[in-house]
Amino acid sequence: MARGRGRGLAFLEFNNSNDNGNNNNGQVIQRSPLPPTASSQFEDCWDDDCSSSAQVGTNSYGRATPDNFSYSPGETDSSLQLTGFSSSPTGWEDQASSSSSHYQNSNGYGNRADSSSSSHGFKRRERTTNGVDRTGGGCFKCGDSGHFARECSSTFSQSGSSSSGCYKCGESGHFARACPMSSNDSRTIGSRREAAYIPPPPPEDEETIFKCVPTGINFSKYDEIPVEVSGRAAPANMLSFESHFKGLLLTNIHRAKYDKPTPVQKNAIPIIHAGRDLMACAQTGSGKTAAFVLPVLNSLLKSDAQVCRESLPQYPHVLVVAPTRELAVQIFMDTRKFAYGTNIRSAVVYGGTSVGSQARTLHVGVHFLVGTPGRLLDFIEKNTINLSKVKHFILDEADRMLDMGFEPSIRKIVKDSGMPPKTQRQTLMFSATFPDRIQELAADFLNDYLFLTVGMVGGACTDVEQIILQVNRQEKRQKLCSFLDEFGSDKTLVFVEQKRNADFLASYLSQNSYRTTSIHGDRLQREREEALGEFKNGVTPILIATSVAARGLDIPNVNLVVNYDLPNCVDEYVHRIGRTGRCGNVGRAISFYSSDSDSALAKDLTKILSNAQQNVPAWLENEAKMSSCGGSSNYYNGSFGGRDRRKEKFDYGGGWQPISNGAPPASILEDECWD
Repeated sequence: MARGRGRGLAFLEFNNSNDNGNNNNGQVIQRSPLPPTASSQFEDCWDDDCSSSAQVGTNSYGRATPDNFSYSPGETDSSLQLTGFSSSPTGWEDQASSSSSHYQNSNGYGNRADSSSSSHGFKRRERTTNGVDRTGGGCFKCGDSGHFARECSSTFSQSGSSSSGCYKCGESGHFARACPMSSNDSRTIGSRREAAYIPPPPPEDEETIFKCVPTGINFSKYDEIPVEVSGRAAPANMLSFESHFKGLLLTNIHRAKYDKPTPVQKNAIPIIHAGRDLMACAQTGSGKTAAFVLPVLNSLLKSDAQVCRESLPQYPHVLVVAPTRELAVQIFMDTRKFAYGTNIRSAVVYGGTSVGSQARTLHVGVHFLVGTPGRLLDFIEKNTINLSKVKHFILDEADRMLDMGFEPSIRKIVKDSGMPPKTQRQTLMFSATFPDRIQELAADFLNDYLFLTVGMVGGACTDVEQIILQVNRQEKRQKLCSFLDEFGSDKTLVFVEQKRNADFLASYLSQNSYRTTSIHGDRLQREREEALGEFKNGVTPILIATSVAARGLDIPNVNLVVNYDLPNCVDEYVHRIGRTGRCGNVGRAISFYSSDSDSALAKDLTKILSNAQQNVPAWLENEAKMSSCGGSSNYYNGSFGGRDRRKEKFDYGGGWQPISNGAPPASILEDECWD
């Protein structure tokens, strides 16, 4: 007697002996979707996921496998001898008068040891999706008896899908690993192939293109923000857009309601116009994107950029690299807005979308290319784009890219992709924080650069009211609901640390009649863009997000930010609360603090609140004193903020000097160590 196991969880017994003089070698004497009973001859477990052989060998109704069941492939239903059970459309009906508890133990499984005393025979009957009954010995593809699934000539299974074809393309004749279809253009779930996501085209109407975040009542206070420019021969700052722009570009600036430049724009635009490399560090919501998009576009227009030829590879003149897909799309939209009506063509490439669709967009031509590191490298390796003619290279949210592990990709783009050396291109780096590690990267990428700091580097915007509450983990949901009830339909952005918690919390709020959606890295790109679009348009006023939405996104009219979970590092806290209180508008940020998990942030939070003229709770000061015994603060030791350290490490000669514009630099408190 030999036993074998086939596909579809079918268990077979073959007779390899001449019992009673009959030559039945190789005949199937039992075929069952259930494993055979235990015996002294075969004691291993038939269940791949089972750790105890005593837990298998039963059907789904808790009864042990009968002994007197036999089946030959050529037999018909009428030839089978059945006792004890009768088939029904829903499964099995027990005709025995004995209680089924004889076959069932306390854990709901049948006791395989009891099967030796059973005299019941059985036959499984299943109903297929098309309503046809399939007996237990039937083919798992077509449901007919007399052959196995591997011998079946039917192309489709009972569920209506191809069961023998490739799991990528659905065709037969090859396996998925040998499929010629590119894995980048399809997403497979079992045997179902899902088309790659093609984002909707950007808007074409002028009103939508130039829709912007209105400036708030505190916009005039931007002139009081301290500014410092350090480096050799820094140009003077500008006072108005009219002094540096003209023509169609200036018209588009006015269409976008840009009447007065922000401090970072006043100082960065003249530096970029002068052709200098720049490392700029400014508060969130201070207009960093326009600070590099406007002068770079102006440079392209002055150089009479030629009309792009429809061919591959494309040779962009400007390359912008962003850490997240959402930020890349936003930079592209801003570029398209300011280049409206000109011959400058812009494009964006990022993961989670159809490679073919983006390649066709690039084929039309591109001067100004925005992308995420992974997709950019993919197109570079496929020779879809060529970087040999790049004149302006921009890294936005550079510290975030290092935090996300993109440094090897960035270095490969810069050094191994044919990009001109740093002496033959202009390189710009922008972020809200610039720790020492970023400045070391700048030394490799930038040439004789100027360092621009605007405001308290790494500090929070003073237009945001910050509230820190001590909340236990069990009380967070109730406390969040109370704030949502208090602020009504205000647009609220809720941050959590884990992706699974984003969906869980969004589901909980939706079940409690709060219109909520979520965004995180595990959602499909289509779902991420739909969720962000619904939140921006006010369809769902509550968005649960992980840090994917914390950087750079300019979402209009966010009145409340809630840190349901505080981040692990304080610079992420600054970026999160920076989603509100933008462009001089007043915002509010509420954070739930738990001593068990957030005590390491206490000292940094105290400092940030103090520098932003916010109320510091007494309990938080006590937490800060307790946590200070365990080590130094990131905010205090200088790795959080940024200032130009070249003067300390290098001798630049008499040409190097710090230049202050606007209000004087913020003073450094005595207990603050920046080294």
